[in-house]
Amino acid sequence: MPNSNSKFHRNNRGGQEAGRRELVSRSLQSAQHCLEDQDFGTAYAHYLLVLNLAPELKASIKETFQFTLFKWAEELDSLSRIQDLFNCYEQALELYPNDEVICNSMGEHLFRMGFRDEAAGYFHKAVKLNPDFADAKENFFRVANWLVERWHFIMLNDTKRNLTYLKAIENAVHSGCKSVLDIGTGTGILSMFAKKAGASSVYACELSKTMYELACDVVAANNMEREIKLLHLKSLDLEIPKHIPERVSLVVTETVDAGLFGEGIVESLIHAWEHLLLQPK
Repeated sequence: MPNSNSKFHRNNRGGQEAGRRELVSRSLQSAQHCLEDQDFGTAYAHYLLVLNLAPELKASIKETFQFTLFKWAEELDSLSRIQDLFNCYEQALELYPNDEVICNSMGEHLFRMGFRDEAAGYFHKAVKLNPDFADAKENFFRVANWLVERWHFIMLNDTKRNLTYLKAIENAVHSGCKSVLDIGTGTGILSMFAKKAGASSVYACELSKTMYELACDVVAANNMEREIKLLHLKSLDLEIPKHIPERVSLVVTETVDAGLFGEGIVESLIHAWEHLLLQPK
């Protein structure tokens, strides 16, 4: 009897596998016919089915799947079916999470729709996946020009200013301020000054996703990614111990632009700093 059961299960598994192969084959044929008829939505659905049933085919049909996705996305965009468009890209990135071409295309759609910060994230990921991907690099630099104000580049090249900040941070750290919070870290330069001055704990927050990712790269390039904790959030949303484990003894920032003079901004920053700073004994 056991031998009979074992044979039944083998036959059952064999039948299921044959059925899977047949369904995959039929879906591939249907997808090809749909592409010939320029029915990109139905073709895309067939390829999704194939990739879920036969993940071993991912490499062989990747380029055709990309073509189908992009054509279907163009149609959805023209029909203002924005949520459907994003759903398709999310499905595609679940199947191909490290595909720089799909990431770049997603970024292009986001940029055209005005989601520049989010677009920069996808362009940045595409460049990290393939540093030689010219289209992604061009897109990332283009969106960076929108997101990074001109004064930031001038500020970073202001040697006198940087040396003044470095000296002030060194004096504070050497006088006993060993835990530091950098608000609006930008490229992370003030955080790195604090760490090089000898601070034992350095935390930095940045609201802009583009600048946060840039700071991560700059800090990593200086081998400080394990010594500086970078947070992608607004300083007013920082919580202890949820985001940082302790009150800090020094806050550094350079958020002095026109936005600082908005109603309530100064008071809000002071309130946040009082919450995060160690109180004098």
